[in-house]
Amino acid sequence: MLGICVCLCAVFTHVLSQEAEEPISYTCTEGYEYDSSREQCRIDECALLDDACKGGMQCINHFGGYLCLPKSAVIYISKEGEQVPLPDPVPPAPAVPPSQPQVPRVNSGGQRVPQGGRTIRCAPGFTADDQNLCRVNECDVQSPCQHHCYNLIGSFLCQCDHGYELAQDMVSCQDIDECSLSSYMCQYQCVNSPGSYSCECPQGYQLQGNRLCQINECETGTHNCQDDETCWNYYGGFRCYPRNPCEAPYTQTSERCICRSQIDCQGLPPSIVYKYMSIQADRTVPADIFQIQATNIYANTHNTFRIKSGNEAGEFFLRRSSNVSAMLVLTKPLSGPREYVVDLEMITHHLTMNYRSSSLLRLTVIVGPYAF
Repeated sequence: MLGICVCLCAVFTHVLSQEAEEPISYTCTEGYEYDSSREQCRIDECALLDDACKGGMQCINHFGGYLCLPKSAVIYISKEGEQVPLPDPVPPAPAVPPSQPQVPRVNSGGQRVPQGGRTIRCAPGFTADDQNLCRVNECDVQSPCQHHCYNLIGSFLCQCDHGYELAQDMVSCQDIDECSLSSYMCQYQCVNSPGSYSCECPQGYQLQGNRLCQINECETGTHNCQDDETCWNYYGGFRCYPRNPCEAPYTQTSERCICRSQIDCQGLPPSIVYKYMSIQADRTVPADIFQIQATNIYANTHNTFRIKSGNEAGEFFLRRSSNVSAMLVLTKPLSGPREYVVDLEMITHHLTMNYRSSSLLRLTVIVGPYAF
């Protein structure tokens, strides 16, 4: 805060007198009028002029003129032969002959400096600078701010630590609840704490970075699958599936289960391919989730696609995208954790040989317990 300390001193208070047998006459310096009661030359423009100062400024009479100062200005006036009391009593200084006027000054410590009978001192809490201005540093004197205080000219500014904001009183700091600002602060659960926040993950997940919940037990080796099983990671956990999913009368050939017995395989698909996929719970629909495509392409053939089983509730739809491919579409949001086994069949018609064959893709869809 900037405090203005002004010392108004009598500079030309003496008069010229003529000693003679005639009555004494007095002549004042321009701008003054003779005050017979005080035997001084003076004038009070603040009393004579209407609205001498504009903008809410206060008018201070000055010897030979007047000053317009802010309402907050601190004024101490020294007069010849008298002194206005200060907040701390200051003993009067010796008088100075009128012919030797002195201008008072202020030292850096704000203490009074005797100069030819004139004294000046800043109010308590203020200190004087080299420009004869009384200043105050509220940050040093009052420590008004809860966290950090920055002194400004005429005021001060409070600032809070990271994670806090200024309260309505502009000096206290209150915690910011980051969790209430956005639902995207954390992927699963946001926990507010003084000056900060943290993210937590449900069981089966680990915090990755600051907000994401992920874990792949199959990659980290934290699963319990056996040697004859393969580990499949899904959103929120893992499952163990047999490395050889083929069941009699099928035998494993590469990634396929082939049925070679004409008697045992009658009415069964000649081959079955097992596939696995994971999706989040409550996924936005409709959504393309899996593409089926013929691995062998023959001339003069026509392929059709259908969902043979596993779609009793109508959660899926198979859209044919070309003669050799189709897209499985999710039509209803799924809740988890749950496993869906969907049989997708491709039927191939050989136009020239009037021959028909089919192959089956058994898709296991694992739905996680959460939407991430």
